Amino acid sequence: MANFENITIEKGMYQVKGGLTAALESLDPSQNYKGTALEGLDAFSRQLKRFDIRVSGRGSDCVEKFFSTSSSAALFPEYISRAVRQGMERADILPNIVATVTDIEGTDYRSIVSAPSEDDKSLKVVGEGAVIPQTAVKTRENLVKLHKRGRMLVASYEALRFQRLDLFTVTLNQIGAYIARAQLKDAIDVLLNGDGNSNPADTVSANTPGELSYADILKLWSSLAPYELNTILAPTAQMQKILSLPQMQDSNAGLDFQGSGKMITPVGASLLHAPEMTDGKIIGLDKNCALEMVQSGGVVTDYDRLIDRQLERAAITCTAGFAKIFTEAAKAVDC
Repeated sequence: MANFENITIEKGMYQVKGGLTAALESLDPSQNYKGTALEGLDAFSRQLKRFDIRVSGRGSDCVEKFFSTSSSAALFPEYISRAVRQGMERADILPNIVATVTDIEGTDYRSIVSAPSEDDKSLKVVGEGAVIPQTAVKTRENLVKLHKRGRMLVASYEALRFQRLDLFTVTLNQIGAYIARAQLKDAIDVLLNGDGNSNPADTVSANTPGELSYADILKLWSSLAPYELNTILAPTAQMQKILSLPQMQDSNAGLDFQGSGKMITPVGASLLHAPEMTDGKIIGLDKNCALEMVQSGGVVTDYDRLIDRQLERAAITCTAGFAKIFTEAAKAVDC
């Protein structure tokens, strides 16, 4: 039996752990809709269907459709959060460089570290009755620095009420893209300069200062061992240098780039364009063990103001920080 049409939605649901969607799912579990026409929709999407609110496509509704009832008005902040997250995901390359994401409820977080010596890494044969070598895991000395990134909506409800939701979604997507780029800049800063625990990236000097050759990429590849060089971050100027290398112009690499837009170096590493880098370096890393992302609360909207149609000065924020896991799993090349 469909329960989604009988739910009373209110502001307090945003204070539940997991936000409005989690509160709605607890009252109206998606598993109850398996085998029905509503299968594949989550609890929030079913509420949009309940109030006949279309947020995309040529037939999308106007912003004012959300405010036809008090319950539908309570859906508006969640719609904004989702549109912002969608923009973040489209512009985000963090999933390609982050090994793990840690969600916390507060603002204080201390990561862990394991710094094995070369002797520890060898994993020698252990004789009968001998002591098994130890790997020490401990917490970092300093807390992970979390940064709040966001934007403020400064349009009035009167200015937006007759605007189509698909157009408004484009604007919100762009806010998400801004946040994603700011977070990428934070991640790059941690990879290069460390997370405050005396762990900056080692720098490999190019064979010719100011230039970048294939030999420099091979040097970066070999210096990361025993870690795997599977990702290279490069700013625009250095990206152009890499793409200009003869080794990047063979037929297979060209077909890959022209056919899919994905760039793979001759050493098998994914090549990511990061305009946020500005210091004439490239970063090579093992994405599986170099960086941890710590986030508190995900995308947060000023739901009180939005529900009450006070869009002016309504904040959309996301709080996150980064910590190094294995310091030697990321290195830089001056070029």
